Amino acid sequence: MKKIFLSIAILLVLAFAFIPAAISNSVEEVKTIDSLDIKIGQMIMMGIHDRKTLDEKDSLLEELKNKMGGIILFEKNIAAEKSYEQIKKLISDLQASASTPLFMAIDEEGGRVHRLKEKYGFVAMPSAAYLGKKENTDSTFFFADRLAQQLADLGFNLNFAPTVDVAINPNNPIIAKANRSYSADAQAVSNHALAFIKAHHQYNIKTSLKHFPGHGSSAGDTHKGMVDVTKTWQEIELLPYQQIIAAGQCDALMSCHVINCNLDTGCVPSTLSKAITTHLLRGSLGFKGVVFSDDMQMDAIAKMYGLENSIKMAIDAGIDVLVFGNNVILSKQNSAKEIHAIIKKMVLNGQISEARIDESYRRIMTMKNKKY
Repeated sequence: MKKIFLSIAILLVLAFAFIPAAISNSVEEVKTIDSLDIKIGQMIMMGIHDRKTLDEKDSLLEELKNKMGGIILFEKNIAAEKSYEQIKKLISDLQASASTPLFMAIDEEGGRVHRLKEKYGFVAMPSAAYLGKKENTDSTFFFADRLAQQLADLGFNLNFAPTVDVAINPNNPIIAKANRSYSADAQAVSNHALAFIKAHHQYNIKTSLKHFPGHGSSAGDTHKGMVDVTKTWQEIELLPYQQIIAAGQCDALMSCHVINCNLDTGCVPSTLSKAITTHLLRGSLGFKGVVFSDDMQMDAIAKMYGLENSIKMAIDAGIDVLVFGNNVILSKQNSAKEIHAIIKKMVLNGQISEARIDESYRRIMTMKNKKY
């Protein structure tokens, strides 16, 4: 009988000895999952529909915890009255609700792409074409300085500008005809863009060049469908990127959805192309910073590749932050929770490596922590 009790005692001791290890393993698993959730969340930037305020019952609050790392605001988020105070409070409330400081982004190129319009009480910002024609980078710096000071006061920390597309095609509906390019001269584009960036850096506002590897020669609009620049794209369109990266002034850049079979023989849109984002941009041009996608809901991507496939292809290509502006009808809008779940599923089933997620996470956090 004593032998039986002794055996039971030994078994109990051994069992309890393994419990801490089991608990420890469980804790480590939870930490790994939590860490993955945070990393994936940082790779997602969302438009917040037409919200102008954030209340305590807003469903967005849960997503702000770990499901997104950035928000992009549009004109629809600006109230008609007391606009300055309203936007400033909205941004403050969003940041206060986030577990990790957000990229607070806006498209403020000037001219036609000018969300913070004078009618709401904000500063004027002329188009890139207007400034380019003046052939005076001091003027570009002057206007960009006023804009950047305002952005900083409101709480923005990222401007999706300047556009460094070279106006090769004067009839381009989305670039040249929209007055979004400084010039048909690539060197002039580079000079004005550097002045624009310098003004923003004074106020610690990061900028993002667009649209890589060049949208200026296109004849179509990727918002509406596929655009192929294979026969029109010129290597000179890379010059502004080369010079700004070499000068150490490129915080980030935004891909475009054009097809360029000269750069990717698979003829997939640039946003989904590893040949363009990883081999050309990171390899040949030596860019080590953050790459944002153009809006993943644009028809050139959404209609042709579908949500899950385009997400996987973009991440495999080397995109760090997926942008979903939600400037689409309600039935086509996406939530951060939905995007996050898709990416996480792909990581857990091995379709996307966690090492690839880690790469983007490191780039994103380095950019967020950078000060000028």
